[in-house]
Amino acid sequence: MPKIKTHSGAKKRFKMSKNGKPMRAHANKSHILTKKSTKRKRNLRKTAVADATNTRQIKRLIPYK
Repeated sequence: MPKIKTHSGAKKRFKMSKNGKPMRAHANKSHILTKKSTKRKRNLRKTAVADATNTRQIKRLIPYK
């Protein structure tokens, strides 16, 4: 079997947790930060688990992570 190519966009956006769940970054953290509260911006720094409906597709895009 040949090796599967990793999707370049997906490898930059997702990391796999120890349990094999794909982790993603929060949106709304790039600009227009003055009107957002400090608490909101701090919580946006943290990673989140990707939705279960997308897990199968993400694992297919990054097979070797």
